[in-house]
Amino acid sequence: MAGGHRLLLENARQVVMVCGRGERFLARDALRSLAVLEGASLVVGTDGLIKAIGPADAIQKMFSEETFEERIDCSGKCILPGLVDAHTHPVWAGERVHEFAMKLAGATYMDIHQAGGGINFTVEHTRQASEEELFCSFQERLQRMMRAGTTLVECKSGYGLNLETELKMLRVIERARRQLPIGISATYCGAHSVPKGKTAPEAADEIINSHLPKLKELGRSGEIHVDNIDVFCEKGVFDLSSTRRILQSGKEMGLQINFHGDELHPMKAAEVLKQPRARKMLDEGVIVALGSDFNPNAYCFSMPVVMHLACVNMRMSMPEALAAATINAAYALGKSDTHGSLEVGKQGDLIIINSSRWEHLIYQFGGHHELIEYVVAKGKVIYKK
Repeated sequence: MAGGHRLLLENARQVVMVCGRGERFLARDALRSLAVLEGASLVVGTDGLIKAIGPADAIQKMFSEETFEERIDCSGKCILPGLVDAHTHPVWAGERVHEFAMKLAGATYMDIHQAGGGINFTVEHTRQASEEELFCSFQERLQRMMRAGTTLVECKSGYGLNLETELKMLRVIERARRQLPIGISATYCGAHSVPKGKTAPEAADEIINSHLPKLKELGRSGEIHVDNIDVFCEKGVFDLSSTRRILQSGKEMGLQINFHGDELHPMKAAEVLKQPRARKMLDEGVIVALGSDFNPNAYCFSMPVVMHLACVNMRMSMPEALAAATINAAYALGKSDTHGSLEVGKQGDLIIINSSRWEHLIYQFGGHHELIEYVVAKGKVIYKK
């Protein structure tokens, strides 16, 4: 029966599905070859979900009497899943470009922190900024992420360290979730650092007894939706005991744990390129996901750049890096049933690159701005080169 659909992508040189059998994540041997279709087309319905993927001639026959809001000729081009950035801190005020020079001169993170810089500098400026100022800068950052192919991004609070500012940041994230086309997974990260004048146990008590109950109340009213909870577990910040208490309290109110720690090593600038042992993790069957960690101390919007660095510095293969930036990153956010691969029934989030091989998205270091022609979310074009 004839009907209408949102988007038809025709005659792609390659459609990189990533997963072909409904996998929720990819690890070990499954990463050796991704699911790739040659000479294929893809259909997204008006509900934003993928309706069909297959050989171009078969899709043409199947949908010959259907209408589409938009058709894109993908001849000679590749279609990939929209990229998923599983770890960012994108809501803040007060840039820290001056600290980059300090690090290059040999200062450690803790040296900068003790000199009044680091997170305390950002907290002070974020507390002073208006909600509108934070939203405008956040919106611009999300748009830059979209242009680099990201269609789902995890966004943390954590530069308030008091209830008032943490809620201000989460309202900004919620406004972006409602107004912008990019997918957002919101994370409460009030335990990003121990506020001045408090011990870690005292800060944990305040989070458990004040912050989390307020989040629960606002969630029930529909004012703010939070998906995850995060704690910075590190020597000199939150210890294991305080971390467990906070995460368990968040878990009991339905938040997913999106935990990170062990980042504040007292490394000198020359030692910064020491990398996580991703190769060892992959070889032992660990599910590896990638994120940009965008923040005032690591100013990177681009998941293609992250994938390239993962291959060069951490010895990941290109299929492993792509899986880590799509299906596995979605799995880390609890969203791999709807995001992270191109499969019938999943959300129509994808990118189209002007290349006959998908690997060019990773291979061309810094070249993604020329390669990416379209970014699509829920079957709607949200960026066109």
